[in-house]
Amino acid sequence: MLFRVGLLMLGLAFAAPGQGADAGARTALVLNLEGPIGPASADYVIRGIAGAQARGAVLVVLRIDTPGGLDASMREIVRAILAAPLPVLAFVGPGGARAASAGTYILYASHLAAMAPGTNLGAATPVALGGAPKPGDAPRDGDAAERPSDQARRPASTMETKVINDAVAYIRSLAQLRGRNAKWAEAAVRDGASLSAEEARSRDVIDLMASSVTNLLEQANGRAVTVGERRVVLETRGIVQVSLDPDWRTRLLGAITNPNVALILMMIGLYGLLFEFMSPGAIYPGTIGAISLLLGLYALSVLPVSHAGIALIVLGTALMVAEGFTPSLGVLGIGGAIAFVLGATILIDTEAPAFSVSWPLAAGIAATGLAFSLLVVRLAWRSRRRPIATGAESLLGEQATVLEWSGRRGRVLAAGERWTAESDLPVQVGQQVRVTDLHGLVLRVEPGPGRTS
Repeated sequence: MLFRVGLLMLGLAFAAPGQGADAGARTALVLNLEGPIGPASADYVIRGIAGAQARGAVLVVLRIDTPGGLDASMREIVRAILAAPLPVLAFVGPGGARAASAGTYILYASHLAAMAPGTNLGAATPVALGGAPKPGDAPRDGDAAERPSDQARRPASTMETKVINDAVAYIRSLAQLRGRNAKWAEAAVRDGASLSAEEARSRDVIDLMASSVTNLLEQANGRAVTVGERRVVLETRGIVQVSLDPDWRTRLLGAITNPNVALILMMIGLYGLLFEFMSPGAIYPGTIGAISLLLGLYALSVLPVSHAGIALIVLGTALMVAEGFTPSLGVLGIGGAIAFVLGATILIDTEAPAFSVSWPLAAGIAATGLAFSLLVVRLAWRSRRRPIATGAESLLGEQATVLEWSGRRGRVLAAGERWTAESDLPVQVGQQVRVTDLHGLVLRVEPGPGRTS
């Protein structure tokens, strides 16, 4: 009986809506979008918004502090916000936080946008084109919109023009949908303009300033927003905040979608399968290698990868492995290491700093693979020069004892066995002779000491 009561209480504890929310109370689900925006953060936000109503929430607060990230992941988050069945309030905070690059698009897409004092947003130029801004080139808060047109950043190519125009149209459409400053949004993309929280509020880039999520909910009470085709008046007074932290799935996805981790998993997978093929039945290398390879391939499938980079990595690995089986004097191994490093360099098709492959890591993996190949070559060369240790040929140079002899032929004891032997030189019974040759099952011997087994 006590056991059943304990199970019931445990079930009720897990069924609670979380963080002390009262049953039937109106709740606001708080999602924390921190760090670079990638597949893991997109999955976390999308699942959070999709499951908000099931958790009893009447709105979602998206707290943002990000330097930007991948364009594809940002667009997935924006689509989730636009399709959300309940209001999504974006809040850049606490003080010192930022909604740079991709974060600016997400802020513009939200039904209500707010920033804490001491925060900033902007610099929304596609990173793959604009690159990281140099300290001396970064525009001051809000000055890009007033910059003369002849000083504006000019795209370097037709493709760059197309991508920038697409990004401009995208953020302008979000601005017009939410009734925010579309002119500054365009400047944020074309010129990398940035704004502080105070200037963002004065320019109608955001809806209000708040010191915290609680203060945001207090100020949002009574405001009307458009959710889909419905006009919703926010009733946030007395609402209960429920924070949803990233779960194990999000943390795992965030770990394996790190390009450096994905590259390591790929190499563990390739070498694990190689060792399994070389030593069938070892089980562990093949099992670990298969799991690592699948995880690495999954990570690459959700990242913006270059097919040329993958091809160079596979080619480089194959050449370094081939070095261990082909006497190329290091040509294949060195060429493979160079191909691997080049492939790792162009593997991720973006210049976002958080999603770039580390040069030292790529060089370290290539050096390790090359060293392994050269070690195999050295061991093979040493084994080739080493005397034969098994079979009849191993008797060459060995010492034998004459057991019987008549003329040029007799019997000797070599390696613990009796052999028929021949010699052009005279030998006597009991004499120590050396094996010089082997013809079928007949040994050629001559007087003199030989190697002892």
